[in-house]
Amino acid sequence: MTLRPPRLGELETRLLEWLWGREWVDVREAHAALTAAGPRSPNTIHSTLERLIRKGLVERRRAGRAFAYRAIVAPQTYLDRALERAIEEMPGSDPKRLLAAFVDVAARIDETALDELERLVADRRRARERGEDAG
Repeated sequence: MTLRPPRLGELETRLLEWLWGREWVDVREAHAALTAAGPRSPNTIHSTLERLIRKGLVERRRAGRAFAYRAIVAPQTYLDRALERAIEEMPGSDPKRLLAAFVDVAARIDETALDELERLVADRRRARERGEDAG
């Protein structure tokens, strides 16, 4: 079963993206980095980090009298799950129609995108033949 990514608000998204480029950070560091795009209180940043913990995307550890936080889901993993969710929730989605649309998008990018798509399909088939979980 594929874990579905939770829906994120704008600040949650910005904070998670910022965390992906860092190790352990405290609320002060996050506040300083994220208030450049708009004023936010440290409490708002703290609450947002706590929501990300409840959503299973961030973890915390004690750092003196405060906490330090870091992302526990990789950007690519989150993106893969978000795309799967979007496809699953598309109204009236027909798998064959979705595949055809995906191939059309790859073709519009350039010839190397189609080559990459063929390579990915071949890799997935080989993994399936070896009995590896592809998801």
